[in-house]
Amino acid sequence: MHATQREKQILKLIGERGFLTFKELERLVKGSPATLRRDLSRLQDAGKLVRVHGGAGLPEAMAGGAAESESLGGGLAFSEAPTAHRREKEAIGKAAAALCAPGEAVMIDGGSTTLQMCPYLDGLNLQVLTNSLSIVAALLPQKGTRVLVPGGAVFPEQNLILSPSGDDLMPPRFHAPKLFMGCAAIGPQGLMQSDFLLLASARRLIDRAEQLILVADSSKFANSSGNVVAELSEIDVFITDEGITPDQRRMLEQAGVDVLVAAA
Repeated sequence: MHATQREKQILKLIGERGFLTFKELERLVKGSPATLRRDLSRLQDAGKLVRVHGGAGLPEAMAGGAAESESLGGGLAFSEAPTAHRREKEAIGKAAAALCAPGEAVMIDGGSTTLQMCPYLDGLNLQVLTNSLSIVAALLPQKGTRVLVPGGAVFPEQNLILSPSGDDLMPPRFHAPKLFMGCAAIGPQGLMQSDFLLLASARRLIDRAEQLILVADSSKFANSSGNVVAELSEIDVFITDEGITPDQRRMLEQAGVDVLVAAA
């Protein structure tokens, strides 16, 4: 395939999705990894896309993320979020914590549902990498829990540490068997976030984990739109509540996702 044809295909895919991971690019566009990286570099130089660790997105999406960094996409402030579906989130958090083995290293992405895991991690002597200041505060009193944070800027409205530049500022060589992550939405396209900065941060975490465990209440199916962080096939386990419908469960299981339902 000629370079011009590949570039048109790449731009079409990114236009449809808002963001394209490099793994998706390798699967959908014919070309070697080195060739595809050169294609992305040319398109970025031409101002047609923005590259970040793990993929590429639309320039306007990146600009929107930077301009709205105080509210991170205009979403709900973190301090307000846990009041919605609180009982379901607590049950999901407890079920997620039960998947952690004593003494292992895990990654926990910031979010109101992942925060509910913290009380149930006490005594497991885990090493936890998180980008959430709220999760850091919840875990610090636990004597046996060692807490690590990535580098970056602090976004106080959602209590997150992110790298606006797209640089990978994670602790060197850190790798974990499990990553626990929430989402803004989930649908046939996969796991979605509303903000480009959150998307790039999520991909950096996914790239360092062996298993992606998604924790989200069933209301996340209602608005299946946003920037795709990961396809359904990349999710290993999905923990949700009893509101999940048979069709939604079937969609996930057909993609190879193990679905766990936590009773509130």
